[in-house]
Amino acid sequence: MTTVPDKERLLAQVGFAVEIDKLKRVLRRNTLMDGSRRENDAEHSWYLGMLAMVLAEHAPPGTDLDRVTAMLLVHDIVEIDAGDTFVYDVTAAEVQEKAERAAADRIFGLLPADQTVTLRALWDEFEERVTPEARFAKALDRLAPMLANHHNEGGSWARHGVTIEQVMEKVEIIREGSPALGDYATEIVELSAARGHLARGRA
Repeated sequence: MTTVPDKERLLAQVGFAVEIDKLKRVLRRNTLMDGSRRENDAEHSWYLGMLAMVLAEHAPPGTDLDRVTAMLLVHDIVEIDAGDTFVYDVTAAEVQEKAERAAADRIFGLLPADQTVTLRALWDEFEERVTPEARFAKALDRLAPMLANHHNEGGSWARHGVTIEQVMEKVEIIREGSPALGDYATEIVELSAARGHLARGRA
């Protein structure tokens, strides 16, 4: 017997799919590693998913990598409404939290109820950073722009006068999710500073 699809459910899912296409339009502060242009949020999410696969062995033992990847795919969807905020802008970050929660309510709410619950739970888990999966996902989210800046003569660090002390605060978030990646991030930050691509002394 052929199963009759739930048309209303399908239309809700397609509506969500159309909405999240807008993530491709949201530009981030960092550029591609070659410096040719700014990265968009959809590219960022894809890249983090790839990092989760490639760097999986550096996650804590027992980490559910499928859940990590799912979190990384949904974590920036809220920026369709809230926009991207520079991670070193503390004042903007306080305002951003409220905007992102409202965006999560609206965008995930476009889905059928069961999928709304599932995807919103993934987003909340990522934000709360309590589980090993969320901490590893956040570590990758913080590592990716560091790699871009390291390979682009300081990139957004240099453009915005970010200091090594500010970046090292983010390295600690990486270390929470993966000590090995935290050690590696420390190395590239110190090397960037030695090359003059990252300032010393708190701004």
